[in-house]
Amino acid sequence: MEEIPSAAAPAGGDVLDVREHREGDVCTLTLSGELTEAARRPLVRALTDALLEVSTLRRVELLLGDVTFMNSAGMAVLVQLQKMATPRGVEIVLVRPRAVVARPLQLSGLWHRFTVTEEPGT
Repeated sequence: MEEIPSAAAPAGGDVLDVREHREGDVCTLTLSGELTEAARRPLVRALTDALLEVSTLRRVELLLGDVTFMNSAGMAVLVQLQKMATPRGVEIVLVRPRAVVARPLQLSGLWHRFTVTEEPGT
């Protein structure tokens, strides 16, 4: 069990805090703040580390209840994470997405690409 904090802070001041927790074959990334282009580096780094360090990884849960804003670049980051995980058979799960995340994904048709749940571990 390991927790690793990280943050993305672009010049504009938007901040996404990413906290990572690993247990068994599940990696949980708790996101809080704005899911924008600035989120790409810390999220890709966290997923890459998990994929390299946990050979039995089967599921990555993105806890999105504290995300306050998401734009098209944030949606692209989610799709990139999924594309990174799929070849290894790792499922990307969106947990408790607020309307600021769910609505753009629904409108774009990307909603159906992800497993969505209200509770982690389900």
